[in-house]
Amino acid sequence: MKIIAVNAGSSSLKFQLLNMPEEHEITSGLVERIGYDNAVFTIKIDGKKVKKETPVPNHKVAVELVIEGLLEHKVIASLDEIKGVGHRVVQGGELFKDSVVITDQVVKDIESLNDLAPLHNPANITGIEAFRELLPNVIQVAVFDTTFHQTMREDAYLYAAPYDWYKKYGVRKYGFHGTSHQFVSERAQELLGNKDAKIIVAHLGNGASLCAVDGGKSVDTSMGLTPLEGIPMGTRSGNIDPAVLMLVSEKENKTYEEVLNDLNKSSGYLGVSGISNDSRDIVENMLQGHYRATLAHRIQIKRIADYIGSYYVYMGGLDAICFTAGIGENAPEVRKDVINAIKVLGITLDEEENQKRGERMISTADSKVKAFIIPTNEEVMIAREVLRLNK
Repeated sequence: MKIIAVNAGSSSLKFQLLNMPEEHEITSGLVERIGYDNAVFTIKIDGKKVKKETPVPNHKVAVELVIEGLLEHKVIASLDEIKGVGHRVVQGGELFKDSVVITDQVVKDIESLNDLAPLHNPANITGIEAFRELLPNVIQVAVFDTTFHQTMREDAYLYAAPYDWYKKYGVRKYGFHGTSHQFVSERAQELLGNKDAKIIVAHLGNGASLCAVDGGKSVDTSMGLTPLEGIPMGTRSGNIDPAVLMLVSEKENKTYEEVLNDLNKSSGYLGVSGISNDSRDIVENMLQGHYRATLAHRIQIKRIADYIGSYYVYMGGLDAICFTAGIGENAPEVRKDVINAIKVLGITLDEEENQKRGERMISTADSKVKAFIIPTNEEVMIAREVLRLNK
């Protein structure tokens, strides 16, 4: 059964076509710069990337481009081969506690949550509508970043703010990267041979979050109402005293929105280092003795260790920590420094294994807490949900 997993952004559309239930990737691709005359469509054919520059005024045209590409390169013989479409949706609020088959009402319900994710949900909806129009007779499923975290208790997801804010406006921690945290934690359970394992997943990329998973359920996570909360990231500040917004807005003569934009797009690695938002650049400059790059790295390592320590206490123990996503899977220096920062928990790094790539244990055999690299695959997780709901 061929299923497309879709991740629609405001100006991009990423997709992966998979054979299910084998979970075999047939092809993948990306449409970038949607809304511009110099948009780029990239599709992987026989392991090689084929690129095409063309005007793509909207998401509907982007979807048409994807379908045409699949047919043109004979990835599929006809549209009839596609039996399902899974859509990543960032914010499901408290309305969606599970993935759901998309209907007109579901689309309206997702739209009602736009205030909670103004940059993401409208783009996700645009992608949904475009695919529904072109593939009207195919099951379409919404898979939410927030669903996996719906198992958190009130003490984990509520802020100590006026309770009316939560009741009136849904102000609470929702968490994100849920499909990644679920995929990686489920794989960790298999590797440990323990469905009741206490696991911390460190999804470290340009966007980064940690998640405490106890017996297969998310019990806490670092991102909050928005992806700005938590550890410092490529361009996001992570946790910060909210009074900073008022202080900087007054001193810099900026609106709150402009300061918030700085915290989202000009902070984190980029803001502290003054060099780059890319972990590879930070590590390279750190190894050359660059002070601010070193500082940016140390701040993030310290905050990651803070969360791991608090989750260890909250869960009453820890069996494994799993590194995933772009930095987690590919940055041995980051993994090394995180593990050294939490060695008090009974974890020792296997230096040789840490230098390798791909799924593997990177802690020594005698470590009380195990450490793994587990490559994430959010697209497979989305396709699994389509398959499950198509039965």
